[in-house]
Amino acid sequence: MAPFEALYGRKCRSLICWNDISETMILGHQMIEDTVKQVREIQAKIQAAQDRKKSYADLKRREEEFKIGDKVLLKVSPMKGVMRFGKKGKLSPKYIVPYEILQRTGKVAYRYIPDKLHVLQPETIEIDQSLTYEEKPVKILDSKVCSTRNKNVKIVKVLWSNQEYKEATWEAEDEMKKKYSELF
Repeated sequence: MAPFEALYGRKCRSLICWNDISETMILGHQMIEDTVKQVREIQAKIQAAQDRKKSYADLKRREEEFKIGDKVLLKVSPMKGVMRFGKKGKLSPKYIVPYEILQRTGKVAYRYIPDKLHVLQPETIEIDQSLTYEEKPVKILDSKVCSTRNKNVKIVKVLWSNQEYKEATWEAEDEMKKKYSELF
């Protein structure tokens, strides 16, 4: 018995012929017409579901309008050079520096300048065009061997750029050597 049959209690219909198993297979133009008709029905149902989801999402969506002189935060996304064991990336800054709106240049586009009095300065984080930045390892602080059931894994404690000493994370040594051989 196939897993599908065990789960749903009936045989799985193939993609080519979506007719009931008890019916005889129709060959030729009739089968193609039936399949095309069923595909169009499925597409219509998918479109209806997408429209329904969009209407629900649009109820909560609102357009933000800012006035000249308002202060806003710039949203940035941290990108890491390696996949990490820890979850510290979720806690990195999502918004930086309050910016003052100078001019409205489009429907949702503004010209702004940073407020110099804020603690975080954009110079400390290099942001690219897509408003992301990459954390790079600065130095290796410590190393140890971590034992699993099957093998021993060498891990190193890495200090990342734009982070403090207490936010250093443990990473797999092999992965770090592949991407950042200059540290070793």
